[in-house]
Amino acid sequence: MTSYVDRVVIHAQAGNGGHGCMSILREKFKPLGGPDGGNGGRGGSIRLVVDPGVHTLLDFHYRPRLKAENGKPGSGHNKDGADGADLILRVPDGTVVQTLDGEVLADLVGAGTTYELARGGRGGRGNAALASPRRKAPGFAELGEPGEVVDAVLELKSVADVGLVGFPSAGKSSLIAAVSAARPKIADYPFTTLVPNLGVVRADSGDFVIADVPGLIPGAATGKGLGLEFLRHIERCAVLVHVVDCAALETERDPVSDVDAIEAELAAYGGLEDRPRVIVLNKMDVPDARELADIAEPDLARRGWPIFRVSAVTREGLRELTFALYRLVSEHRAAQPEAEPTRIVLRPQPIDDVGFRLERAPDGTFVVHGSRPERWVRQTNFDNDEAVGYLADRLARLGVEEALAKAGAEPGALVRIADYEFEWRPAVYAGAAYTPGSRGTDYRLEEAPTRATAAQRLAARKARRQPSADEPAEDEPAEDDTA
Repeated sequence: MTSYVDRVVIHAQAGNGGHGCMSILREKFKPLGGPDGGNGGRGGSIRLVVDPGVHTLLDFHYRPRLKAENGKPGSGHNKDGADGADLILRVPDGTVVQTLDGEVLADLVGAGTTYELARGGRGGRGNAALASPRRKAPGFAELGEPGEVVDAVLELKSVADVGLVGFPSAGKSSLIAAVSAARPKIADYPFTTLVPNLGVVRADSGDFVIADVPGLIPGAATGKGLGLEFLRHIERCAVLVHVVDCAALETERDPVSDVDAIEAELAAYGGLEDRPRVIVLNKMDVPDARELADIAEPDLARRGWPIFRVSAVTREGLRELTFALYRLVSEHRAAQPEAEPTRIVLRPQPIDDVGFRLERAPDGTFVVHGSRPERWVRQTNFDNDEAVGYLADRLARLGVEEALAKAGAEPGALVRIADYEFEWRPAVYAGAAYTPGSRGTDYRLEEAPTRATAAQRLAARKARRQPSADEPAEDEPAEDDTA
């Protein structure tokens, strides 16, 4: 039996960036040939792409955990690691991407529409890319940045122009089979239709898509029956068609009460008040149905909606119905605003943006927010003193050290950047002239009681010229900040 799934929760993990390589070239006649460590490759991203050949989210129901390929690490002789392959997820037309809290991230409509759900981490730079006139042979390399991890809800809303609504066994499946090439399951018991069925109807000089929504019952909008799960499939419909069973065997039902009951559920669901309605009195091939239609039609006509008498068996009234629906759909399409061409939006960085934001948590911890400092911390190997000193220099040039001093941070205060916590050690003069030592070490991290005080360092820092956050310092190579 074919399963139909229209709502799933997925866990997407983009690929991690590859680590940069720390390598020194050693060849015959070149004992100290300089740094030659290559950069790590970019981690693979996870992208959603609308595929017209996909009609359900069933694949994600059985495989909700998705992971893209990691980037490969760099190696010696300036060899960069390979980028991780992107993971392409093909989804049905009309898929809505939401957070677990219900915030809509993307509404994917139209073949080929693409959305990047999780971005792969950038690769770390090797020591060849980190070399500078002052730091000619770095004894460290950057780590690869972790890929994004996203928990998302995928919800399918059928893309149809006309939606058929009504009680179970009202003849919706028979009607869609009679006017289109769709072949839904048809039987003489309630809730035969368990999944939405879509069909393309040809009328006049154009066509439109019609959807058969599983039968609704009173209370469907609050979870009874199948309506709650499938009411979302009529949200995109331009026209709603009430299919009324004029040959129902239940004595307590009649066409007027059926329409009232369905309208109550649509109102409870919300957002459908402005859609044109059409009433279809079905099963006119049954003699008793014509008598009931004669009685109910005057009451239904007071609503001002078009009424059609049809029979899916004898095809009575189907031609008039399809042409009327096509006219309503054409009017709706004509009223839609023209799609504007895609424009590239440039968002310059404000001139007063220092690149980070410092705040103090209730527990007294100083928290630094900002894409660059957070990325720098994630790419630092804290087992390497030289890498830690390089990070301290970058944060100082960005202004983090000075901001902490102004905020009243005392020696030993906890500072949190990304997922890492540090004890602020003002005895380490970040930004002081770097003197190369043993590879992988930094003399400034050694305990020394003769270091300048925080106030002296702050005054000295103000006295000398500070390079801007976007301008690479003398001992720091330019960095590509593109994704």
